[in-house]
Amino acid sequence: MKLSIEEAIAWIHSRLPFGIRPGLDRVEALLDLVDHPENKIEMIHVAGTNGKGSTVSYLKNMLESAGLTVGTYTSPYIEVFNERIAINGIFIADEELIALVEKYQPLVESLDAQTKTSGITEFELLTVLAFDYFLQNKVDVAIIEVGLGGLLDSTNVITPILSAITTIGLDHTDILGATIEEIAVQKAGIIKPGIPVVTGNLSLQAQQVIDGVAQKVQAKVYRLNKDYQVFYQHPDPNWGEVFDFYNEQGKIKHLKTPLLGAHQVENAGLAIELFFKYCQLKGIIVQQQWIKTGLAQTTWPARMEKISTEPLIILDGAHNDHAMKRLVDNMKREFANRKIYVLFSALETKDISSMLKDLTEIPQSQILITTFDNPKAIRLAADYQAIAPNKISVASSWQFGLADLLEKMTEDDLLLITGSLYFVSEIRQFLLSI
Repeated sequence: MKLSIEEAIAWIHSRLPFGIRPGLDRVEALLDLVDHPENKIEMIHVAGTNGKGSTVSYLKNMLESAGLTVGTYTSPYIEVFNERIAINGIFIADEELIALVEKYQPLVESLDAQTKTSGITEFELLTVLAFDYFLQNKVDVAIIEVGLGGLLDSTNVITPILSAITTIGLDHTDILGATIEEIAVQKAGIIKPGIPVVTGNLSLQAQQVIDGVAQKVQAKVYRLNKDYQVFYQHPDPNWGEVFDFYNEQGKIKHLKTPLLGAHQVENAGLAIELFFKYCQLKGIIVQQQWIKTGLAQTTWPARMEKISTEPLIILDGAHNDHAMKRLVDNMKREFANRKIYVLFSALETKDISSMLKDLTEIPQSQILITTFDNPKAIRLAADYQAIAPNKISVASSWQFGLADLLEKMTEDDLLLITGSLYFVSEIRQFLLSI
């Protein structure tokens, strides 16, 4: 009997209880059973603590503007599960996802029967499904976003034609390591022999680790502020940022990204450099209009996303300290004259105290901590009030908190909803439905 889409997704989610066990044995074993589709597709591999999603989106749109068919594999999803696997921005259809699940159920069961390969996780399974789907649909290139780290991530079974590392900060320290250098080693795990790698805004310590690994395997590194440069100019009056881009091919002035935040200029610059490198490898002569069109068409939900103008509501899933510091910088620069109300929640696995301390640095801000529908969501929000008793208060649910803040706001105020991407996604769906 044919599965429904709800049953198909439920089966994928059912792989979660097996937990994360580092290593590529299970994903390799599943790929063996389907004749390794990942070896028959050209891919670009993108790792990093933050900035992966928007970099993938910029690059996808530029490649698409050049007339290519582009697959993307990203996580987590913001609106619907299917968005994690897409071609030219069109999410995998329910029927196609069901067909893949029905194909893979008996294969996974056969692996579960063997101790070494039992317990394939949701992310491992979905990674293989994405490769299979991209091969079936004959994409010209697939952009693959790393799930966690790099070295032992299930996407690291691929040999891409290009790699990228966007940023490196302290996140998932329980798994990836407690220092920038340790985390950089994990990210550098995606670097393959002889495959060019483009890096974004990395600290000196992180860049040295990346350069060292790349040198050992003779992979050429293209660095921000050395091999390519971006120069921030000013905010775009219509929302977004204006910047100039320079590399060995020349310069492109007055580029616009519709995504707000100075860090988005860096992400866009990294994507442009990847685009140039891809075109070089394929013998394609770059047209500047492809870059301008690709940037203009880029959207990335829940990243400095304006979801309402009256009142002004911005969503940003700044789910770690590295991203939160950038968010705070953006708020200070872009909205210095506004009173800012903040609705915040996060997962207990994150450094919540550091994120809240960052948020208290926003002038004229009031922060309301709450919880949401996730088993790992913070429960004892009141424990964090002591960080700044005059600025931080608590709401028992985000619904009460949101209503309270909207009632307080004047037309000159701003509401920032931030923290966990899961939290921001939940509120986003509610706001779009009303």
